[in-house]
Amino acid sequence: MSALSSFPNGLDALEARLRQDLAWLELPGKSWVPPRDVDGQRVVDVVIIGGGMAGLVASGMLKRLGVANHVVLDMAPAGREGPWVTFARMRTLRSPKQLTGPAMGLPALTFRAYYEALHGREAWVALDRAPRETWMDYLVWYRRVLDLPVRNGVTVDAILPRPDDMLDIVCRQDGHTKTMIARHVVLATGRDGLGGPFVPPIADDIERKFWAHTADAIDFAALRGKRVGVVGAGASAMDNAATALEAAAARLDLFVRRTDLPRINKFTGIGSHGVVHGFAGLPDDWKWRFLDYAMRAQTPPPRPSVLRVSAFPQAHLHLKSPITGLEQHGDHVVVTTPKGRYPVDFLIFGTGFKIELTNRPELAAVAPYIRLWRDRFPAPADMPNGELEASPDLGNAFEFLETEPGACPALSRIHCFNFPATLSHGKLTGDIPAISEGADRLARGIVRALFVADRERHFADLQAFDTPELLGDEWADDETESLPELSSERTST
Repeated sequence: MSALSSFPNGLDALEARLRQDLAWLELPGKSWVPPRDVDGQRVVDVVIIGGGMAGLVASGMLKRLGVANHVVLDMAPAGREGPWVTFARMRTLRSPKQLTGPAMGLPALTFRAYYEALHGREAWVALDRAPRETWMDYLVWYRRVLDLPVRNGVTVDAILPRPDDMLDIVCRQDGHTKTMIARHVVLATGRDGLGGPFVPPIADDIERKFWAHTADAIDFAALRGKRVGVVGAGASAMDNAATALEAAAARLDLFVRRTDLPRINKFTGIGSHGVVHGFAGLPDDWKWRFLDYAMRAQTPPPRPSVLRVSAFPQAHLHLKSPITGLEQHGDHVVVTTPKGRYPVDFLIFGTGFKIELTNRPELAAVAPYIRLWRDRFPAPADMPNGELEASPDLGNAFEFLETEPGACPALSRIHCFNFPATLSHGKLTGDIPAISEGADRLARGIVRALFVADRERHFADLQAFDTPELLGDEWADDETESLPELSSERTST
């Protein structure tokens, strides 16, 4: 039977195949972490904050390695975790369709297997890239088929160190506050996980009704017939510009500082297992050199996103046009650039995200002790980079490190599995290509820490184990007291 004809048809068959694969691999591993109770409350071994792609694959890896007592918390309703059906406005994913993403090395868990099971092989071949809504459907299926412990509608207000080497997680759900006790916490909180959207200070004096960031909820229908400005030339800026045009904006002005749009995605050119597994081993100056160079070159917006905008005659691209002035005039604002002044009814900032720990109230108790790269690595004089300087300096399992040893030991149990981890570990936490490898590194580090912390209990279990392998009836003792004498012939030999 050919591989084509043996491939499962339909999700039921695919899920049966996945169950068989997991059974053959003896997965998930047996639960092995000794339970703990504090004041009658069961301690959770790992709390993962964020139920998007990174949180799901982190959960999948922990379950795979036998850490069954963990939970994933997300503030969004089920099926709306992450950006895919909220503030992401591209038509399709930017990553190639064949990347295995969160599949953890299991063929039946890949997006390709899911898509072919639903639509067939020919549809897969015809597909260019995954529609973002379809990708969200895949993640919902991923969560269900792996039976991951996600709780929705939960907001984490505070992560507080305890004197017993654990952490209090103060949560809010449906107006009620509850405190969980955890041994480890994973921040799977995406692009803005250690800060938030970046908007230049020039917008400070403009009423909020006149502008938004690309990560905001935007009423595009209200922009029909309006003059819309977009700041930036990245993928999100292009996608928001296209969405405004498709909502019948009367005019769209795209303001770009650069003299031209970036055209080459540099990191794509060196993508390999070497980069995935080797980046973390680079000396500090080489990590900095790689990322500074890539950031200065910038990532171009996908060609389909640019064509989606340029297809509209009312779209206008302004290169060499940094915003030098922004003024509010009655019912609109005026954007000033070196090229001129442009009245707009609404302005969208596609200016990315920033790392700013003070923007994260849940980290207030530990943020002052978190070591950043600027605390330990002097930026090269010819490569100053504020974003890299503000990146957290992380340990081998993505754990935060202390600015001063001993100042906040709890940081070793808080793991930064989100985009700002890139300088320490490479691109393992914020994008599809290597998310499984990142989750594997994270989960193995947590498993190691849990085992070491419980070493006395595990040693006691080793001593107490008394299930015999041999029952004593397998062999009888030879009671002969002496060997027979050797023949004289053999003796002389």
